[in-house]
Amino acid sequence: MPEFTFVKSSYSTLGQECVEVARNVPDVVAVRDSKAPDGPLLRLDPHAWTEFTVSLG
Repeated sequence: MPEFTFVKSSYSTLGQECVEVARNVPDVVAVRDSKAPDGPLLRLDPHAWTEFTVSLG
Protein backbone atom coordinates (compact mmCIF):
# COMPACT_ATOMS: atom_id res chain seq x y z
CA MET A 1 0.00 0.00 0.00
CA PRO A 2 1.33 3.48 -0.83
CA GLU A 3 2.45 5.73 1.99
CA PHE A 4 -0.06 8.55 2.06
CA THR A 5 0.75 11.89 3.68
CA PHE A 6 -2.53 13.33 4.91
CA VAL A 7 -3.35 16.98 5.60
CA LYS A 8 -6.44 18.26 7.35
CA SER A 9 -9.04 20.30 5.58
CA SER A 10 -8.71 24.06 5.92
CA TYR A 11 -12.39 23.96 6.96
CA SER A 12 -11.62 21.82 10.02
CA THR A 13 -13.64 22.74 13.09
CA LEU A 14 -12.31 23.10 16.60
CA GLY A 15 -14.02 19.79 17.41
CA GLN A 16 -11.65 18.08 14.98
CA GLU A 17 -14.53 17.04 12.73
CA CYS A 18 -12.97 17.06 9.31
CA VAL A 19 -11.62 15.05 6.46
CA GLU A 20 -7.98 14.56 5.63
CA VAL A 21 -6.67 14.40 2.08
CA ALA A 22 -3.46 12.92 0.69
CA ARG A 23 -2.28 13.96 -2.76
CA ASN A 24 1.35 12.83 -2.55
CA VAL A 25 0.92 9.53 -4.44
CA PRO A 26 0.74 9.78 -8.24
CA ASP A 27 -2.60 8.93 -9.86
CA VAL A 28 -4.60 8.76 -6.62
CA VAL A 29 -6.15 11.13 -4.08
CA ALA A 30 -6.87 9.48 -0.73
CA VAL A 31 -9.52 10.80 1.67
CA ARG A 32 -10.18 9.70 5.25
CA ASP A 33 -12.09 10.73 8.36
CA SER A 34 -9.77 12.51 10.80
CA LYS A 35 -11.56 10.85 13.73
CA ALA A 36 -10.74 7.39 12.33
CA PRO A 37 -7.21 7.61 10.88
CA ASP A 38 -6.88 3.82 10.84
CA GLY A 39 -10.30 3.38 9.25
CA PRO A 40 -11.22 3.01 5.60
CA LEU A 41 -9.80 5.22 2.87
CA LEU A 42 -11.60 6.59 -0.13
CA ARG A 43 -9.25 6.45 -3.12
CA LEU A 44 -10.12 8.69 -6.04
CA ASP A 45 -8.75 9.43 -9.47
CA PRO A 46 -7.26 12.97 -9.37
CA HIS A 47 -9.68 14.09 -12.10
CA ALA A 48 -12.64 12.89 -10.01
CA TRP A 49 -11.26 14.77 -6.98
CA THR A 50 -10.93 17.95 -9.03
CA GLU A 51 -14.47 17.61 -10.35
CA PHE A 52 -15.74 17.08 -6.79
CA THR A 53 -13.96 20.11 -5.33
CA VAL A 54 -15.02 22.34 -8.24
CA SER A 55 -18.63 21.31 -7.67
CA LEU A 56 -18.43 22.60 -4.09
CA GLY A 57 -17.62 26.16 -5.15
